[in-house]
Amino acid sequence: MPFDTPAILEQLDRVEVQRRRRKADPDLGLRVQGVKHYQQLRFAHTYADLLASARYRGAARYFLDELYGPQDFTERDTQLARVVPATVRLFPAEIVDVVGSVVSLHALSEELDSALAQQLPGAEIDAPRYLSAWQGTGQSAQRERQIALTLEVASALDALVHKPFLRHSLRLMRGPARAAGLGDLQQFLERGFDTFCSMRGADEFVALIGRRERLLAATLFEAGSVAQQQAAFALLPSQTPTGA
Repeated sequence: MPFDTPAILEQLDRVEVQRRRRKADPDLGLRVQGVKHYQQLRFAHTYADLLASARYRGAARYFLDELYGPQDFTERDTQLARVVPATVRLFPAEIVDVVGSVVSLHALSEELDSALAQQLPGAEIDAPRYLSAWQGTGQSAQRERQIALTLEVASALDALVHKPFLRHSLRLMRGPARAAGLGDLQQFLERGFDTFCSMRGADEFVALIGRRERLLAATLFEAGSVAQQQAAFALLPSQTPTGA
């Protein structure tokens, strides 16, 4: 979908709502951090082969660091909210749409992380606790939307690679972007572009992510019997590292 200034700001407002909830409830904030650490481990567990692949490790690492990481994106989001009008005005529409998709995924993921955290007794998470929280949260339609947005971001970045004029435009934007306070966003976009360009085609990468994420979601939602639970645990890392 095409994104304009109000649409992007609406997604950033959704993120800010979750930050305010966690600030008002520090215990919830700690549990959310536990969720984020565990889900980063889960991504590394699910895509260990891609992270070890010469062809795909860059894209897998990009998603792990930029979309699944536990780091605090408050400063980045605050800067982006301040310069959204400049972003929409200065960058080509195709690039603005990538930014919009990333922010939409960010907003939905923050909401789902809070929902999961509310189902947990504490910040320490293992596979049984994660499975129980996942099933307690439900929201299968929202999980499917999260997967669809992830694939949308990957496909959009790959599409940019096949439009050399956009890459040229992006390079030309470095000076104006820095002057407008968009330097971090510029680097994020260029890293994504370079990563997908070096992959030499993302169709297999995108299809694999779709299959594995949907298999994970279906397996976790359907795990009722002991055998089904064991199948679910096989798709999850055992626990968060000590001190996470």
